[in-house]
Amino acid sequence: MADYTARRAAFRKLHESGCFVVPNPWDIGSARYLETLGFKGLATTSAGFGFSRGLPDSVKALTREMVLAHVAEIVRATELPVNADFQAGYAATPEGVAESVRLCVETGVAGLSIEDATGESSRPLYDISEAVDRLAAARAAIDASGADVLLTARAECFLVGHPDPLNESIKRLRAYSDAGADVLFASGPRQRDQIRAIVDVAGPKPVNAIVTADYGFSVADMEEMGVRRISVGSALARTAWYGFIRAAKSIAEEGSFAGLEQASTFAELNALFESHN
Repeated sequence: MADYTARRAAFRKLHESGCFVVPNPWDIGSARYLETLGFKGLATTSAGFGFSRGLPDSVKALTREMVLAHVAEIVRATELPVNADFQAGYAATPEGVAESVRLCVETGVAGLSIEDATGESSRPLYDISEAVDRLAAARAAIDASGADVLLTARAECFLVGHPDPLNESIKRLRAYSDAGADVLFASGPRQRDQIRAIVDVAGPKPVNAIVTADYGFSVADMEEMGVRRISVGSALARTAWYGFIRAAKSIAEEGSFAGLEQASTFAELNALFESHN
């Protein structure tokens, strides 16, 4: 197995100060292109990957084996450190989460995230005590591996429709920090005061914010709020799908090829990927 020590050390260093973006590729080609733009790290997207396979973003649709193979593929495609969107650990028990994390570390990732969402409509979030046990199991698995892999804890309160998402996220992130998370992440807040509140409670640990649409904030704005890391989730994949759907519908419904005018050139893409072979 390749030695990923340097990538992991670089990834940890990025979290010490400032603010950086980890965009989310969904396949080898998108990962390699993002690397050419000068980003310092990448993060996988379970949704983007699922859509590329004709599947929804669901732990029932995406198996652990599929996701591990995808994460390993992205790690091998780039020289950048990669953070894995590892959903809720693809296991029902803390012991299962630990085994999943062990396998994920073996792919060469520099970081991985564990969510507290269950994927079930009747109980969308794990109870805090159960979520803490699952995160602690992930922490123990990373420590046992001896690899310097960053553990991100994700509170999914905003995304699952919790009635008091900010306060519940804050309560959970405090508990996850105590359980050994290196990075704290509440998915979904879009208001400046909400983001600041999460950053305040996380200190001194770095906070990941996700930007999945144009919320009116720049990278500089997020840095001013105290955010250390920014990801975009499935947004880049969905942007690509938008262009594809728009052009395909134009052909199917109007008999028009006008949508193809926005296509990247063959020469541009061919030259990009020739450079990797």
